[in-house]
Amino acid sequence: MIEPLQKALDDLAREHRDWREHLFEIKIGSYEANKLILSGRVLEAANLNEIRQALAQLAPSILVDDTSVEVLRRSEPRLMQVATNLTGLQRGPGWLTEQISQLLFGVQVEVLEEKERWAYVRCSDGYLGWAYLPYLRSEPTLPATHLVRVPLAELRAGPRAGTDLLSRVYGGTFVHMRSVQGEWAQIEAHVRGWMPLTGLRDLQSLPRTAADRRAQMARDAFTLMGVPYLWGGTSVNGIDCSGFAQLVHRWSGMTIRRDADMQMSDGKPVAPETMQPGDLAFFTEHGKEPAVTHVGISLGGWRMIHSSRSRNGVYVDDIQQVGHLRDNFIGAAAYLDS
Repeated sequence: MIEPLQKALDDLAREHRDWREHLFEIKIGSYEANKLILSGRVLEAANLNEIRQALAQLAPSILVDDTSVEVLRRSEPRLMQVATNLTGLQRGPGWLTEQISQLLFGVQVEVLEEKERWAYVRCSDGYLGWAYLPYLRSEPTLPATHLVRVPLAELRAGPRAGTDLLSRVYGGTFVHMRSVQGEWAQIEAHVRGWMPLTGLRDLQSLPRTAADRRAQMARDAFTLMGVPYLWGGTSVNGIDCSGFAQLVHRWSGMTIRRDADMQMSDGKPVAPETMQPGDLAFFTEHGKEPAVTHVGISLGGWRMIHSSRSRNGVYVDDIQQVGHLRDNFIGAAAYLDS
């Protein structure tokens, strides 16, 4: 009887195999006297219900003991915010593990577990990874009033260029404006400092219509021209293809998920011959998993701006004029209202 029970658990594990959004590690501890003891851990309480239902359907007379299974998400989540200007989201609890993304100041995460100085966290979009615990804080940030609209801004001690440089704040960061003097704004971020007012976008003045968003996205995308490619990067320090698409959408007030395959899955499909500025173009690499491995932002038609390894960064290409782009194009999608 143990074999079909194990197969049912294996089938569930395959359904939750995407480590970016799921955690499903279940083992059969023992099976004696019609009692099945499970151990391991899952992300959600709903995962336990899936296990119970699957096993009950297969063997309704078996008593399932899952008290040793740890559920990481709590009914009262432990929420923390990023307290530094930028930090990595790692595949494992250490700086030498793969960087899978980056988190900007103020981004809220749900802490699922801790291992020494690292926290296993769930981002607001469901993305999972490890963040350096000393770079997080429990105290909530001040309510955001503005968005940093330039790739990188210097924070100064006073409202003029000659004052001491205190730190830097990255494009896409939500900040609280405290005051304005002339052409300078004092903001509250990971430190309090002054930056040029022109580097900020008022959250009340984000583009509202699809046409305005498309125009804004094209302008914003070009400000990152030449930024080098970095796997897992989301900033001017280095950025990957989906991080680039995510940041450009963020600048226009739209939130999209982190990776290219997620972005294609969530977007509204559009015919490639009708691509408009701001639409996303997607590509594959045969034999790779997931099937969608690259994304670029259309500038209208087949011309797009993207961050690619082949160009080592953000540049413009015509899909029809570049062989590997033309051959591996698999579709387009948009997040903009018609």
